[in-house]
Amino acid sequence: MDLGDKLLQLALSGIAMGTIYGIVGLGFNIIFNATGVINFAQGEFVMLGGMVTISLVSAGVPVPLALVIAGLAVAVVGMLLERLAVRPVSGAAIISMITITIGASMLLRGLGKLLWGPNAQHMTPFSGSVPIHVGSAVVEPQEVWIAGTALAIVIAVQLFTNYTLTGKAMRACAINRGAARLAGINVERMTLLAFGLSAGLSGLSGGVMAPKTMVAWDSGTPLGVKGFCAAIIGGLGNGTGAVVGGIFVGLLESLGAGLISSSYKDAFSLLVLLLVLFVRPGGLLGRGQTKEGL
Repeated sequence: MDLGDKLLQLALSGIAMGTIYGIVGLGFNIIFNATGVINFAQGEFVMLGGMVTISLVSAGVPVPLALVIAGLAVAVVGMLLERLAVRPVSGAAIISMITITIGASMLLRGLGKLLWGPNAQHMTPFSGSVPIHVGSAVVEPQEVWIAGTALAIVIAVQLFTNYTLTGKAMRACAINRGAARLAGINVERMTLLAFGLSAGLSGLSGGVMAPKTMVAWDSGTPLGVKGFCAAIIGGLGNGTGAVVGGIFVGLLESLGAGLISSSYKDAFSLLVLLLVLFVRPGGLLGRGQTKEGL
């Protein structure tokens, strides 16, 4: 394989993983826009979605129904997190609320290990394992599913936030919570919805990526870190930027691992994150509109 073919193969692989990071980053942004909180349990939502999907499919549930149930189940977990842990301290400092989400991440990892055991789990790809040839490179069918799901989620979120009353209400809360409350918007309900929507989308993505990667009780943490990098690099609060940032991180990892060394794969994305924060703190595409002063 010559250099051009190798670059194409690495780029396709990077885009496939980058779309996953982008979805996780989008979840970070949905919650941040509504509350100003960075939810560090976001990666665990992906893990739970993958685990629930695998369990349901193993029990004989059709894959499409399993994905829907997994997304809804994880959405309920996200809303419980908001209702039981975040809302009672809504007036506290942001750092306190972030600490709570870190504690929630540890709790969800523990529950995952308790319910599914310490061993990683895998499921059969949706459309088989026969590779799809793109020029001289090959793409796994599941990678197409992942990219397609990411694209559908981004489009659906954009349509929801821009063309529905509920979505516009969430955007109003992001811009100015006090003014939104004066306009009659139930800010607490919008916050609950943001946690549910973010968790549900992450759970759905976890189910789609389960055939691509092994899912274990601790597999959500690395995804959460990469998703956070994607959100920051793309512009915290900017949904489109999160997806672009995710693809950028995926490409950087894949190219760096393939051309330099896989030992430094994680270091590449963190190094670029530091450079972006130093050179362009608002992210590559700029920050989105967030709550007062954020």
